[in-house]
Amino acid sequence: MDLFNYNRRKSSTVKIGNVPLGGENPIRIQTMTDTSTRDIAASMEQIRRITASGADYIRLTTQGTIEVEALRNIRAGLHAEGNYTPLVADIHFNPNVADAAAAVTDKIRINPGNFTDNARTFKHIDYDDASYAEEIKKLETRFKQLLQICKKHGTALRIGVNHGSLSDRIMSRYGDTPEGIVESCMEFLRVCRKEEFNNVTISIKASNTVIMVKSVRLLIKAMEREQMDYPLHLGVTEAGEGEDGRIKSAVGIGALLADGIGDTIRVSLSEPPEDEVPVARKLAEYINNRAGHPHINGKELPGYDHCAMERRKSIAVKEIGGDNPPVVIYSAENATVMPDMTGATCPDYIYLGKQRPTAKLGEVKSITDSDEYRGDKNNYPLYTIKQIEKIGKSDAEIRFLEITLGDTDETTLKKIAALSDTVLILRSTHINPVGEMRSMVHALATAGIKHPVVFARRYNETDKEEFEIKSGADMGTLLLDGFGDGIEISNGTHAISADDITATAYTILQAARRRISKTEYISCPGCGRTQFELQKRVAEIKAATKHLVGIKIGIMGCIVNGPGEMADADYGYVGAARGRISLYKGKECIEKNIPEEDAVKRLLEFIEQDRKKG
Repeated sequence: MDLFNYNRRKSSTVKIGNVPLGGENPIRIQTMTDTSTRDIAASMEQIRRITASGADYIRLTTQGTIEVEALRNIRAGLHAEGNYTPLVADIHFNPNVADAAAAVTDKIRINPGNFTDNARTFKHIDYDDASYAEEIKKLETRFKQLLQICKKHGTALRIGVNHGSLSDRIMSRYGDTPEGIVESCMEFLRVCRKEEFNNVTISIKASNTVIMVKSVRLLIKAMEREQMDYPLHLGVTEAGEGEDGRIKSAVGIGALLADGIGDTIRVSLSEPPEDEVPVARKLAEYINNRAGHPHINGKELPGYDHCAMERRKSIAVKEIGGDNPPVVIYSAENATVMPDMTGATCPDYIYLGKQRPTAKLGEVKSITDSDEYRGDKNNYPLYTIKQIEKIGKSDAEIRFLEITLGDTDETTLKKIAALSDTVLILRSTHINPVGEMRSMVHALATAGIKHPVVFARRYNETDKEEFEIKSGADMGTLLLDGFGDGIEISNGTHAISADDITATAYTILQAARRRISKTEYISCPGCGRTQFELQKRVAEIKAATKHLVGIKIGIMGCIVNGPGEMADADYGYVGAARGRISLYKGKECIEKNIPEEDAVKRLLEFIEQDRKKG
């Protein structure tokens, strides 16, 4: 893989109905219905809307044989209408249902965490090598049966690993780790290869973007070692809704697409499924447009491990760099309106260009072009590379130096290395900004330069969603790599407000798990298994808890991924049965089967009790 130049990973081709996946095919877009599969009419109507939105594949939850029969009828009804969009049966807990579904649909998805293993209970089990091998043998025997049915009917298969539903067997041997996630997948892929079943795709998903991206990167390495090239499906589970869901998905999925990884994607939003498809399409197209871009002549740092994703070690310049959380800089150079200086969208620094600070900025720090710098309070100079000789003469506590890829020649890097109290602003206008800014960071690291780095990129969007997706994909990738002590995103038009720009920056940092600045909601997109009014309750919980900075709340429609994905959350709201909710603190259920109309109130009471305890 070339870290600096975009190329799609070469994968095998999988036949899914009349829409092939992988190989030379474009990145496919998919979603999942949230109707009850038993309700054939409602499911067909929703599938029509999803098809109209442009989805390539549509998944339906398939809990039992009743749903299998309903799926058969749904597919037949759609075919009678001339709609041949491939349908995917989503199976959990019951391999017999997988067998039945494989005979009636285009593709089935199974979860290695609950295909033959018992449902996750978070219990540690001591396995010696012999007993563990026996468990693998049981898995292989049962899985072969399903593969034979898939072969007979020409049905494709997705091995879909979820971080939230790893089996106790995997957890006991590997722990709750990316390595365990990868092994959970590889166990099944080895059986596929042994049985010469190649019509298979794979996915690894998590609500934590760091775990999701690291696990997929490790999976690619594992497959390469064993000479496998199966296509990948990408997604961030329980991403949420609105701006948070879009940005979190752009960060996680975009980081992998930027490396050429991914043959099909789903943006999982707690919204109607047809709303997911245009978002996914925009993300895929943004990254795909990099194909054939002007070559970036980057050189990888010797010994660099792309899978490590550890934060780059930098020296601290005041509160930038070192162990400090990444900062947000807002560019007001061409802005007509400043962001709110007192609210949650107040940036850490404001770049004023040739302007000097005024009283309106209050105590907010500002940056001014060096020629206009006069030593005003909380104001610092920005130099260009042509002014590098002047930096040492400044008495400012912080000096900023803007550089581009052309400024990373050996002579210039020596001059940069000699600077003190200087923050580097890395700016890219390349169509592949990730590759270009990665190249700059690797050049700095190779030269032994540990100055703090802030990534800067100007967009030119008239649509807020486009701005969120593109900036999330670019900046999120670099942050997940472990690079960056701050970000500066700006927009060349006035269509995106100052507050929306800074809010996007903070959300990107939070989605990449680099800086927590608000409540985080880990909410599933909903499906036919959902036990309550998901979108209504998400809105209600967000309205009641949005002031709780730093708290993570999981909102799960059912128990399939609930406790597992919520292991990363402080509190959880999980559908237990129709109209009944169970509440969690971490992985522990603290109250079961609460009537839905009382559950939000009880959740808030639990949170308030803990806050009073301190």
